[in-house]
Formats: sequence, C-alpha cells, structure tokens
Amino acid sequence: MSVRVRFAPSPTGPLHIGGVRTALYNFLFAKKSGGKFILRIEDTDQSRYVPDAEDYINSTLKWLNLLPDEGPSSGGAYGPYRQSERKSVYQDFAIKLIESGNAYYAFDTSEELELMRTDLKAKGSEVQQYNYVTRGGMKNSLSMSDKEINQQLEQPHVIRLKVPENDDISFKDLIRGEISFDTSNLEDKILIKSDGLPTYHMANVIDDYLMKITHVIRGEEWLPSTPIHVLLYKCFNWQQYMPQFVHLPLLLKPEGSGKLSKRDSDKHGFPIFPLDWTDNITRELSEGFKEKGFLPEALVNFLALLGWNPGTEQEIFSVEELIKGFSIERISKAGIKFDIKKAEWFNQHYIREIEDSELTKILIDQAEKEGFIINKDKADKIVTLFKERITYTKDLFSKGKIFFTVPVVYDEKVTRKKWTSENIEMLAEFKSKIDNIEDLSGPSVNSILENITNAKNGSIGKIMQPLRFALTGEAGGPDLMEIISL
Repeated sequence: MSVRVRFAPSPTGPLHIGGVRTALYNFLFAKKSGGKFILRIEDTDQSRYVPDAEDYINSTLKWLNLLPDEGPSSGGAYGPYRQSERKSVYQDFAIKLIESGNAYYAFDTSEELELMRTDLKAKGSEVQQYNYVTRGGMKNSLSMSDKEINQQLEQPHVIRLKVPENDDISFKDLIRGEISFDTSNLEDKILIKSDGLPTYHMANVIDDYLMKITHVIRGEEWLPSTPIHVLLYKCFNWQQYMPQFVHLPLLLKPEGSGKLSKRDSDKHGFPIFPLDWTDNITRELSEGFKEKGFLPEALVNFLALLGWNPGTEQEIFSVEELIKGFSIERISKAGIKFDIKKAEWFNQHYIREIEDSELTKILIDQAEKEGFIINKDKADKIVTLFKERITYTKDLFSKGKIFFTVPVVYDEKVTRKKWTSENIEMLAEFKSKIDNIEDLSGPSVNSILENITNAKNGSIGKIMQPLRFALTGEAGGPDLMEIISL
C-alpha cells in the first residue's frame, strides 16, 4: 500500500505548537514516501467543541504551507473528513462488536459509576475502573435479562468494549520498539457515548481502517491508548490492516521537566500557539508565532529539529531538504526541551535571508495597522537599516517607529551621564543650522558637527550619543548619519 498518514486534531481550542510539530512530521513523512497527507477533524466531543477552531487549524496549515492532500476543504475519496458527519458509520460497527461478543450496552448513571469507584477505593483497590472485575455488578447487557435490556435501550446508554482478562496486547512502535500491555490493567472503554457519537478510541480506529491509513504518527501522550486500539483491530479481525505506530517525544518545558504548557508560555513570554487566539470565554488574547513576528520557514525548520536529528551538523533546512532527509528512524525517544532562544536564532537567520521586498511589504502593512502611511522608498530604506538587527518581523515597525513618532521616554541613566550643559549647547547650535540646510546627507551632517565641535575644542564622538538620544530616545542603533538622512 502507498503511504497514507493523517493529522487528526480536535477543534476544542487553539492548536498547540506540539500539535503543529505532529502535523509537520506527518507531512514530511508523506512527501518523503510519495504518499498522502490527510487532515481529519475529530469533533465527536461536542461538549468541548469551540467555534472557529477548525478554521484556526486550516489557517495554521496554510500559513506554514503544510497543505493536506485530502480533508474537509480539499475533499478526497474517503470522506467525509469530519467525524461528526460519520455518525451512522460508527453505529453500524458498534453493533457488529456487540453481536460478536466484543462489546456490550451499559446503562449505569454517573452516580452509580461514582459509587462503584468510591467502593473500590474504600476496599483498598489501587485501580477504580469499569473492567472484568466490576462489570458483573453493574447495569449492563452482560448482567441483565433480555427484557431488562430492551427496556433500558429506550433510555440513554453507552456501548463499552469488553476487554478480555489476562491477555497480552503487543505492538511495535517504530521509535520505541516492541511494547506490551496486560489487558487486566485496561478499562472497558466507552466506544459510543450516550449522545450516539463515538469516543476517540472507536472513531479513530474505524476511520484509520476505512481511510486506509498506513502509519499513525502522533504524540507520546496517546501511547497508553494504543492497546485499546490494537484490541479493536483484533475484535474487527483487521490485524493485517493495522497501521504502524509512531509516538513522538514530548515537547518539554524550557527547564526540561514536564510537558510544555501555556503556563510556561505565559511565564517565559513566548508563544505556544502558531497564530493569535482569543479565548471564547475569558476573551484573553494569546499571541501567536505569526503575530510575534516569526517567518513560517523559520518555525518549520525549528520544529523539525525538535525531536528529529538529521545525523549531521546541518541546522538550516529548506522544506525540500527536510522532505529528502526526514526519516522516522532518526526521531528521538526522549522528550525535547523547548528552547525559544534557538527558535529566535532560526528566525533571525531567515529574516536576513528573505528578500528585502518581502520585508518592505511587511513593514508597510505594520505601519498602516498603526495608522501611518509610508511610501515604498522610505520603507525600503528602513528595512535596509534594521534587517540585520531584528529578531522578529514586527521589530521592523517597533524599531522603525523613530521615523514616525517623537520619543517620549528616555533612559534616565543615559540622561544623567550625557545630557551636560556643554552637549545641550552644541545640540542647540546643530539644530539651528540644520533648519536652514536642505542637504542632510551623511557627509553634510558630519561636516556641520565637526565645525561645531571644533569650535568648542571638543570631538565629534562626544556629541554623537547625545544627538542620537535627542532624535530617537535610544542610546544605540543603526548608523546615526543614515538615520538623520532618512
């Protein structure tokens, strides 16, 4: 079979940067293998569904140019690609599992389930779950008469997987090798919820089978769910069609301990989402990598190396080079620390490599958003001044605003040191002279300053920082003569 991989996010909020890396690895593997990269929206948890989240996913993939070959927007032969539109498919397969004795109806209320767990805990049980030990004492089609079952089927109910006792579930992970689980430690997972929609376990196995997925590349956090999925393949007698599993290493906090979270993002002041996201409840805005000023090529290059090692010293990769060099065998097992400084290094590199004309467009757009109109010629010159000095594209305007606004804040330390009566006198004279001069090129300005400082028996170097300070409010920056000229 030709390679078919899927990126299957849930539209329950913004896409975490770890999810973006998962999409990237799926994309690279598909393209390297000449296969298909599929987007599938897993929206069966309607209680957590967030409006606009699917659009956010699509916008992210478009910005990073990780365009799916099949999906809700692009179509394909195996649709629909939203799980909420495949409800009848899952119901039919669930009935087959019941008929084969691999699943059963369960009618327990939330209060009855909580009572079961409390009772197990009181008896000293380390595990409080619905399984081969407890199912016989619960309200389900394994413990009730046909008459009782038929009556209960009119009420809300779920369908659970009947996990066998003392069985061994083994599978091979292409990164981690052979992995085994004892089914006695597994819960009888819910397959169909009371609203008729499937859980993640049921839907993703059936969809992977029907969509002919050959490799499941996903985050390490899904590893404990994999034995349930393998068991479902066996229950359906689909073992020969079971995909190969690849569980990617976690993205860790900058300190290296624990999974990277939004709290870490807030604490250290870096983005954790690819694009801006406004929380639909709190209305809190979280800045995205795009709006922070990252170029898509830089973010892709950075994320590719967060878990994958090319086996060489090379760090800068085009997408074409990433596709050519990518291999699952070189993905790490261990978690990877999220190093924002390294991400910034990549961004600086790509900013310096990008065409000036692209940065000019970005600057003009930034200026317009701030209420300033700037012509292309002036924008070109500002880009030339700051291109080598910025980390983010948005720095073009934040640093270039010295040409648009009068400084209102000054560094007091610099003021105390440089703002002497002698310097003030020379600056006042310089101001009076340039009022009447049209030629403010570097040589012309330099000549004026030399005349003023020579008359005061001083040096031109002594006046340069106070002059920069007076014009920009800052103690350092690009060539002062270029700034004055512009």
